[in-house]
Amino acid sequence: MNTFRQRFVQNKTAVVCLIVLAVICLAAILAPVIAPYDPTQMFQEHRLEGSSGQFLLGTDQFGRDLFSRIIYGAQVSLLVGVSSVAISVAFGSLFGLLAGYFGRWIDSLIMRVMDVLFAFPEILLALAIVAALGPGMVNTILAIGIVNIPIFTRIVRGAVLSIKNLEYVESARVIGASTKRILFLEIFPNASAPLLVQASLAISGAILTESGLSFLGLGIQPPDPSWGGMISEARRYMELAPGMIVWPCAAMTVTILAFNLFGDALRDLLDPRHRSK
Repeated sequence: MNTFRQRFVQNKTAVVCLIVLAVICLAAILAPVIAPYDPTQMFQEHRLEGSSGQFLLGTDQFGRDLFSRIIYGAQVSLLVGVSSVAISVAFGSLFGLLAGYFGRWIDSLIMRVMDVLFAFPEILLALAIVAALGPGMVNTILAIGIVNIPIFTRIVRGAVLSIKNLEYVESARVIGASTKRILFLEIFPNASAPLLVQASLAISGAILTESGLSFLGLGIQPPDPSWGGMISEARRYMELAPGMIVWPCAAMTVTILAFNLFGDALRDLLDPRHRSK
C-alpha cells in the first residue's frame, strides 16, 4: 500500500485529476451553499445577460443564474454517473464471477446475453430503455446501468478465468471453503484492479450518455438543471448569449476529461505492464 501511495503521489496526472474531481464533487455536494440562487429561480428583467457582479456566468432565456444551474447540474451528473456505474459494477461482477468460475452452460448463457447487449450502440440501447421506461432521473440511471453491465461482466470473467486455477484458490477448495467464500473472498478481491480502472472510465461515459439523453429530452426533465438539457436549450440563443452553451460544455468537458485521465493513470499504477519505468 505504501508503494502504491508513493507511485500515486509521483504520478502528476493522477494527483491533478484527483484534485479536480475532488473540487467538482465538493462543489456538487455543497451546491445549496455555493450556488447564489435557486437553479429554477427566474429573474425576468435579467434574461440573456452576460457575466456580471450579480450573475457570475450570466443568465439564460428565463433569467435563471447559469452558475447556479451548472453547480446543480454537476450534482445531477455525478449522481447519475456514480449510481449507474454502481449498478453496472454490482451486476456485471456477479455475472462475470458466475460465468468465469462455473463455465459450461452458465458461461455460454450469460455471455450470449451480454453479446446481444453489446450488439447495440450504447446510446441507442440507452435511448430504447428510457423510451420504454419513460424519462426521468431514476430511469436514466437504470438505462445507463444496464447498458454498461456487459463491459464489467467481460472484465470480471476474464480476470476470474486467469485466477480460478491458481494455487491459493485450489488451497481454499481443498480445505473445504464454500463456493461463496471462494468467489467473494478469494477470487473477487484479486480481480478488482481492472474493475476499479473501468469504473472510473465508465463514470465519464455515463455522464456523457446522461447529457446526450437530456439533450434529446429523454433524460433529466426541465426545470431541473442538467448539462445536456442546458446545452439543448442554449442552441436557440448561441448568438445572443454564447455563455449559455459555453459554460455547461466547459463543465462537462473538464469533468469527463478528468475522469478519463484519472482512469488512465490508475491503470498505469495498478497494472505492472503499464507502469512507467
